[in-house]
Amino acid sequence: MKRNKHLPLTETVYYILLSLMEPAHGYLILQKVEELSDGQVKMAAGTLYGAIENLLKLKFIHPVDSQDGRRKVYLITDLGKEMLRLDLVRMQHMMKVTEGILKNEGGYNEKV
Repeated sequence: MKRNKHLPLTETVYYILLSLMEPAHGYLILQKVEELSDGQVKMAAGTLYGAIENLLKLKFIHPVDSQDGRRKVYLITDLGKEMLRLDLVRMQHMMKVTEGILKNEGGYNEKV
């Protein structure tokens, strides 16, 4: 399988995309990322907005209409969802291989 040039996603980008399965504005994204990561990922607003600009360029997210004109609201695109799926498969493979090796105390002989 050919590897996608956008993978692996950074942990921050992964959680941003995951948080945008429903429309959200910046502050809500920050809250969702912290909640989804069990408090392990905390972002400054500048980091978030830099990531948002990049994700918009990549077409992983898009702006949506908001009733509050002061806040920009975003939503993940189908392409963004596909990137999440691909990265999930990549991580699942890594976990399977790692569990197999640790289970065999470092032996590579047994098929994982």
